[in-house]
Amino acid sequence: MSTGQPPLVLHVIHHLVMGGMENGLVNLINHMPGSAFRHAVACIEDYSEFSERLAPKGTEIIALHRSKVGIWKVRRDLFHLCRRLQPAIVHTRNQSGLDALLPALLAGVRRSVHSEHGWDVHDLRGARLKPALLRRLHSPLVDQYITVSRDLERYLVHRVGIGPARITQIYNGVDIAHFAPAAGKPSTVLPQGFAGSDSIVVGTVGRIQHVKDQASLLRAFATVVKTDAPGAGNARLAIVGDGPLLADLRALAASLGIADRTWFPGALNNVHDVLRTFDVFVLPSLNEGISNTILEAMASGLPVIATAVGGNIELLEDNLNGRLFQPGDVDALAGLLANYLTNPTRRRDHGAKARETAIARFSIDTMVARYQAVYDELVTNIPQ
Repeated sequence: MSTGQPPLVLHVIHHLVMGGMENGLVNLINHMPGSAFRHAVACIEDYSEFSERLAPKGTEIIALHRSKVGIWKVRRDLFHLCRRLQPAIVHTRNQSGLDALLPALLAGVRRSVHSEHGWDVHDLRGARLKPALLRRLHSPLVDQYITVSRDLERYLVHRVGIGPARITQIYNGVDIAHFAPAAGKPSTVLPQGFAGSDSIVVGTVGRIQHVKDQASLLRAFATVVKTDAPGAGNARLAIVGDGPLLADLRALAASLGIADRTWFPGALNNVHDVLRTFDVFVLPSLNEGISNTILEAMASGLPVIATAVGGNIELLEDNLNGRLFQPGDVDALAGLLANYLTNPTRRRDHGAKARETAIARFSIDTMVARYQAVYDELVTNIPQ
């Protein structure tokens, strides 16, 4: 740590690309006072143009390219990186970040934080032995754990064997000024046929991959629009995001006969504007840690339909600020969609409650303050 400068936190993340965990890291760095801590980011793999969202000038980003050079080269590089940067704290995230803990300790880093942000696509319920064992083996190297949900906290306590006193649970935060309801729907964001005053837009935002299960949303939407329910004729669907299954989803929409009602714009940089065009937000994921997109939708004043999994049930109160359903239950999702389509008063009431919840419990200032408190405690009590 350089004399006269704030302590440095070295964040270790798998890759710095568009995603919920990555967005949370950017928000944390951008909103934490520069007088408190400096930051650097080591990517086990690589980073994309998403890294340009980091606001503090001079934030170093290092790509380690594990898939190209192998894990032992990455560990050596992490050791030398820690020797060069001399961070006060190394903050690792999820399973791939565990590989930084021993190199950091050997390089003289005195404090470590490890965060759990969600579930691996191959271990959606935390049932696999190897990931739990890896976390347990690395636990002596961790000073403090952070989880983004109570669900993940329970996993660390009961499955991994971490003492509750070593865990701080901190919900993700949302910028409630940036994500806020609009006085009226923006008219230039949606394509022709979607932006009319009579249109009711159902939307989701997320990476197009199996765990997000946008296919169930397509099937449920197709079920609803083929009925004679009020509002069904004006319903439109927006699936925002990119990923390996995008072409498959487009083909599915065509096979269901709803291609003309479905918009697939890919990944967008103006998500806050897009959310203001929605009337209902849906997250059909098979599992979640804490979903940033749910928080952004809530802050935007939208009623949210989400699966009753992971941290979702900690964000939503069923029939107050949204509705919950079991993952993969297309019929249940179709029923919830039909209910919102036919009931504008319920959409408005649940959306208002969602906004109130976001302001009261999930502001970005609250999140940053809690992370800073963890860091402050660690650097104040560095062992001699």
